[in-house]
Amino acid sequence: MTAFGWSIAFSPILDWTWLYVFAAVGAALVVGGAFLRARGIVWRFLAVALAWLILANPSLVVENREGLRDVAVVIVDDSASQNLEERRKRSDEALEQVRQQIQRLGNVDLRIVRAGADGNEDGTRLFGTLERALADVPRQRLAGVVMITDGQVHDAPVAGRMINGIGPLHVLLSGRKNELDRRLTIENAPGFGLIGKPLQMTVKVEDGSAGGTARVTIKRDGAAWKTVTVQIGRPVNVEFQLDKRGTTFFELEVEAGPRELTLDNNRAVVAINGIRDRLRVLLISGEPHAGQRSWRNILKSDPGVDLVHFTILRPPEKRDYTPINELSLISFPVRELFEEKLDQFDLIIFDRYRRRGIIRNDYYDNIVKYVRNGGALLVADGPTFAGPTSVFQSPLGDILPARPTGEVIEEPFRPAKTDVGKRHPVTAALPGDGTGARPWGRWYRIVGAQLRNGHVLLQGPGARPLMIVDRVEKGRVALLLSDQIWLWDRGYEGGGPQAEMLRRFAHWLMKEPELEEELLSGTIRAGRLDIVRRSMTPSNAPVKVTGPDNKTADVPMADRGDGTATGALPITKPGLYRITDGKLNAMAAVGSLNAKEMEDVRTTEAKLKPVVDANQGSFAWLADGMPEIRRVGREDRTHGGTAWIGLRQNGDYVVTGIRELPLMVGFAALLLAMLPLLFAWRREGK
Repeated sequence: MTAFGWSIAFSPILDWTWLYVFAAVGAALVVGGAFLRARGIVWRFLAVALAWLILANPSLVVENREGLRDVAVVIVDDSASQNLEERRKRSDEALEQVRQQIQRLGNVDLRIVRAGADGNEDGTRLFGTLERALADVPRQRLAGVVMITDGQVHDAPVAGRMINGIGPLHVLLSGRKNELDRRLTIENAPGFGLIGKPLQMTVKVEDGSAGGTARVTIKRDGAAWKTVTVQIGRPVNVEFQLDKRGTTFFELEVEAGPRELTLDNNRAVVAINGIRDRLRVLLISGEPHAGQRSWRNILKSDPGVDLVHFTILRPPEKRDYTPINELSLISFPVRELFEEKLDQFDLIIFDRYRRRGIIRNDYYDNIVKYVRNGGALLVADGPTFAGPTSVFQSPLGDILPARPTGEVIEEPFRPAKTDVGKRHPVTAALPGDGTGARPWGRWYRIVGAQLRNGHVLLQGPGARPLMIVDRVEKGRVALLLSDQIWLWDRGYEGGGPQAEMLRRFAHWLMKEPELEEELLSGTIRAGRLDIVRRSMTPSNAPVKVTGPDNKTADVPMADRGDGTATGALPITKPGLYRITDGKLNAMAAVGSLNAKEMEDVRTTEAKLKPVVDANQGSFAWLADGMPEIRRVGREDRTHGGTAWIGLRQNGDYVVTGIRELPLMVGFAALLLAMLPLLFAWRREGK
């Protein structure tokens, strides 16, 4: 539509500074004349004004204007909470009516943008979508914004960061007034905690009622743990302790309330990372030897290990008549270690220790009880293990996995993995195997022993057991039948993986989860779930994965021959994934475990009211009917009512042509300016 407009433009003959001076002088003369009551002052004023206009050189500018259509933006909330009850149906019907009414208005371009369908873990984000939709729309053409939503918008501007200039902003609410819904929230939970230390999480149940109680069922790593009764509307602390390193998942679910919009927010998941305090290891060396430094260096270099080390330098049978007060040695605190503080250690190591009467049999009995109740014992021995002073001849013999044969074989050999050792987590992934292109360095001594229990991981000449591990009731025991591992530490004949092997050896004894023989785990990497199953028995059986939407998928697994089988599953949704092969279970978390979108699904005006009020908008409940859409002027104060919403009529345009007509043309303007002077002269001459 074409229209015309006009304006006055100036092209001054003199600089504006001189025009201001001229105007000031002229005004002074006119004011002075008026003060003196001079005749013809009006004609003098007209003469000065016309002279000033001649110098200012005004022109009449006529514009050909092409009107521009206004733009109305409709943001449609497609988030998960819109699927509840009849919200989706109401939203679709409202969108169609908005489209029809705006088409009837004319001169308005409608832009429809959908948002929230991507399931963002930060909740429904409509204003980010709105800003992108308005990026190419000039504000002087924006007629208004209409949002069709349930009001649960999680990026609404807050006070101090309000979005202005988008108005009017109208919100069409798709739900019903005064909705009720029971929901469970985790108000406070630690991200990590020390194993064995008391911890607590704070939970709260709300459903809009004035009081009452509800039962909350809690699962721990997928298994039923406890049920607590909570007061509705009040936070409740749940006490617990972590018993393993790594992530422990707590799944909480509250029973359904009298009125529910959804049961999704009746559940919540908490992931807490368990960390160990420093592991305490007691290392007892029977006598100084070349391999003693290897054990000490390995354990001292581990930041998670607190090492207590004693070496027996002065046994009771040593008689050199040196006075006690002149000795610089520390007496061995046998009673304190093996009676008072034994349970404070996570691992006890006897390194080439032989019985000398220092540790009594009742103290050995304490060590046996300590192992059976969950402790760990490692015996690393040499030739003394085959003799009468061997620790096997003590009560420890009841729990050691091999019996000495009495022979000591001294010949060069390369330690090699057994078939079990090729799959056991302590030795499976160690580089090399004693043969091939990367052979391990040779050892020169092994103690003969007959296997009684456990698994042989390394073997020596003649398939003799070299490294043995075993479980004794709740505890673990290991036996190393050579004192020559220090040769690897020195790099003899290329050495071997001594440091890594001893580290794993010790940590398996201390029950580190990642070194369990039977283990199922899942890790999130680059948009996929990587699954690893470790087992002593080869298997290609698939595992079942249950996603956060309770849909299941069978994932094929491929055995790698090193004790592990692997598989992968592409993932797109955040939440908790449950993995099982029928015997082993595992969990993996992607993004937020508790979807913000479903925390509170009640339809509300509260979150959008500040920004709606700031932009002169209004709310309408679609359950009460679709409001009428009208056009309003830019200066109107009211943009909406109980049954109508207004879109601003901007009247914006572009100029397609310009004509300029000078108003003070040459001599005509000069003659026009002289006429008041003539009248003034005539008036003053009378």
